[in-house]
Amino acid sequence: MKTHKTISEWSEESRPREKMVKYGANVLSLAELLAILIRSGQKDEDAVSLMNRILEENGNSLDRLCRLGYEDLIQYKGIGPAKAISLLAAIELAKRRASVEIAEEKAYDSPVAIYNLLVNKMRDLSTEVCYVLALDRHLHYMGDKQIASGGYTSTVVDPRVALRFVLSKNAVAMAIAHNHPSGVLKPSKEDDMLTMRVKKACEAVGIRFVDHLIVTGKGYYSYGEHDKL
Repeated sequence: MKTHKTISEWSEESRPREKMVKYGANVLSLAELLAILIRSGQKDEDAVSLMNRILEENGNSLDRLCRLGYEDLIQYKGIGPAKAISLLAAIELAKRRASVEIAEEKAYDSPVAIYNLLVNKMRDLSTEVCYVLALDRHLHYMGDKQIASGGYTSTVVDPRVALRFVLSKNAVAMAIAHNHPSGVLKPSKEDDMLTMRVKKACEAVGIRFVDHLIVTGKGYYSYGEHDKL
């Protein structure tokens, strides 16, 4: 005997899409919003129940859900390639909107400001990446770009790649930031060496080197704050 109702069999006001149209997105639960993204569930499990299950397996934490990659998502029963891509696209859009809003706010004359700009690009990654931030003479935002990616514990950064981007923006100052997926904020010897290489490269072409940050989801380490530039 069938005991499970599909969303199409729910009352109209209980269906996520109809509920959003009538009352607005803010009244929907997280599972309902995610259900709209994946569009359908599976046999004997509607889309809302499917997303509720995945959320529960991630401690009902949106932050933890956003850390999942493609390979992680498709391991869940009921999530295939199309659903995984839809979820990842929505997460990426949210990150980009946050970055754009922050970028337009103010000058990047402090490690906190630089951290707030770049943390959403790096906090959920399981591998190391490095970003360069191009700035004008007032330290206003002129652009940022990922210039390197690597493994869990290291990435190889070529200062020339960073400077090429900065000079292409006609910027006069720059900062770099890379993540530590381990969550450890203590810089390594390789991090120290990278800082010195970038500093020398900047001096050679007259670019102001503002800072080098190590980033995790819980905080940052600033070479500038520790007088190591």
